[in-house]
Amino acid sequence: MTDRGARRDLAEKIAGEITLSTDPGATLRKWRTDFDISQTDLATQLDVSSSVISDYESGRRKSPGIGVIRRIVEALLDIDEHRGGGRIRQYARVLSAGFESDIVQDLREYPTTIPLTRFYNAIDATEVASGNQSTIAGHTVVNSIEAITRLSSEEFYRLYGQSTNRALVFTHVTRGESPLVAMRVVTPTPNAVVLHGLTEDDLWEHAPALARIDGFSLAVTNKDLEEMLDALRQLP
Repeated sequence: MTDRGARRDLAEKIAGEITLSTDPGATLRKWRTDFDISQTDLATQLDVSSSVISDYESGRRKSPGIGVIRRIVEALLDIDEHRGGGRIRQYARVLSAGFESDIVQDLREYPTTIPLTRFYNAIDATEVASGNQSTIAGHTVVNSIEAITRLSSEEFYRLYGQSTNRALVFTHVTRGESPLVAMRVVTPTPNAVVLHGLTEDDLWEHAPALARIDGFSLAVTNKDLEEMLDALRQLP
């Protein structure tokens, strides 16, 4: 897919999510932060004051119509292209990626960002190392053995879905060495990594230190796999 085709498809997706969202402001904020664009930069691109963007995102201003949404989306994409188009190219890679169900057990994008604590509570996870970010906008549940043995580094990166602003949940984990070592060679890293199937006492002793070095939150959960997947499908 060409960057131009990816841009068109991404524009349609973003506009559709904002338009159909029960909280358009929160969805707009989610996409703006995913693009790592400040309210000030977006406002400058649109030639409006920062307070206009803030009012839309907070709900203080009436939800924007489709014409305004289109302008906002195009502004986000224009800024990304001016920065080199990395976000658009990432989306193109996601569209072309395909995974077997025995590798990826669930992959979802949320309409809004949610606190990482809410994610952990949903799956009965215990945080063992705090990261640099406190929210996520999606998750990927992956069989750690299949992913590490069968995926290339490029394919591994595609597990991030549409954004690294997410949690990677690794199943079939014994102590956590392999996922944590894999995180060291794949950049950028996700906001959070969850190791499923073990307790804090079972965890590889060096895992928390590696997570802190790379800046992501690390947690463990021993919740039944199917119950965990059911809980994740209820998010956000």
